[in-house]
Amino acid sequence: MMENCRIIVAGLGPGDVMDMTPAVRHALEISDAVVGYKYYFRFVEPCLKPGAKCIDTGMKRERDRARQAFELAEQGQTVCVISSGDSGIYGMAPLIYEMKRERNSAVEITVLPGISAFQKAASLLGAPIGHDFCVISLSDLMTSWETIEKRIKAAAMADFVTAVYNPRSVERYWQLFRLKELFLQERSASTPVGYVRQAGREDECVTVTTLGEFDPEQVDMFTVVLIGNSQSYNWNGHFITPRGYYREQTGESVGIGQGIMIESFRTIMGLLERKDYQLGHLWALLHAIHTTADFEMEKILLSDADAVETLHEKFSSGQTKVIVTDVTMAASGIRKGALQRMGIEVKCYLSDPRVAEMAAQKGITRTQAGIRLAVSEHPDALFAFGNAPTALMELCELIRKGHANPCGVIAAPVGFVHVRESKHMLKPFTQIPKIIVEGRKGGSNLAATLVNSILTFDDAQQLRPGRDV
Repeated sequence: MMENCRIIVAGLGPGDVMDMTPAVRHALEISDAVVGYKYYFRFVEPCLKPGAKCIDTGMKRERDRARQAFELAEQGQTVCVISSGDSGIYGMAPLIYEMKRERNSAVEITVLPGISAFQKAASLLGAPIGHDFCVISLSDLMTSWETIEKRIKAAAMADFVTAVYNPRSVERYWQLFRLKELFLQERSASTPVGYVRQAGREDECVTVTTLGEFDPEQVDMFTVVLIGNSQSYNWNGHFITPRGYYREQTGESVGIGQGIMIESFRTIMGLLERKDYQLGHLWALLHAIHTTADFEMEKILLSDADAVETLHEKFSSGQTKVIVTDVTMAASGIRKGALQRMGIEVKCYLSDPRVAEMAAQKGITRTQAGIRLAVSEHPDALFAFGNAPTALMELCELIRKGHANPCGVIAAPVGFVHVRESKHMLKPFTQIPKIIVEGRKGGSNLAATLVNSILTFDDAQQLRPGRDV
């Protein structure tokens, strides 16, 4: 009789009978007894053969469940031990094998996989697990919280898409708040988060939000939470994680230069002191640090609320067509591909013959004269300064007198004379979107990269810099 002893450990899937595999259905049809938690019997009853027994051991009685399955199997019955989702993921399969070893039993074990709750939740959210992912349970019944917290930190630091099981219950009310706190130390507040309650069941509820806006109070023990990686994004309510960090673009692989830039930005993100910056400011900050390798930029780069977003919209919509720089080096650093793509012209008046004449007549610097001439022709341009504080001071005077109304200003002149003062002069113009590098630091390369961050802001959500490199 022992030769035919058999236990089939079957994953039922998340709850919808349509998500149950044919192999599991067949196992239920041939089993003499089904052992499991009674809540799941409702899902299997239509598949049972006449006379099959359903044996409930109650919640948190997994060892009793396994022992009873062995006792029945050793009497010659075919026994199906059921788990929701996949039986090998926080399910009964490991315990059945452990008990087989403990009993030195001759019972044959077959494990049938099922669709896990996180897979079902992922399919409802869009495509959030397209790259490396991990699954963490917040239940500390069989694992210490100290160990769970180590795993949370490791997942966050390693940029895994992370699925969270057993996120919250009546007694376990604070752990999900702690998980959010730990992830915000490593991920941007704009990171997509999706959660699905009762996935695959009648009262299914699907929500997509961000890590910053995620409210653990909305989650219960019937909910699966998924947290995106640094590449994940929300597109039309769909939570998507690209298949690779270096994704295909317009049918061609991402170039080596862009691939290096993407990896550099990911490295910078991991080294920032804060992760909760507004996306536009974060995008400009990443460009600034990437260009200078100077993490002091996190303290000295200032941007008005929505400055990057507002200026990108003005360029994208065609409201602004001209960028004026104080020196030619700043102009040369602005990506030509982005300019061509958006139909934008960059002008630097420093070499214009009219500038030298005006400077000589008025007794001002050539950069001052260049700004006066630029304002006379393009008063509403974006003005970017990476070298000459006198040019920035000239623009401030022209704004104050009502001669200039720039769509925005990037203030990054560098040096020791009038540099800090020129930046302070700009700050009172609260109606003008501004990005300012505080203090003496700056430079033409920095001004140019800040312009590039504006032109490519539509790549910020996916953290995919360097499109035009």
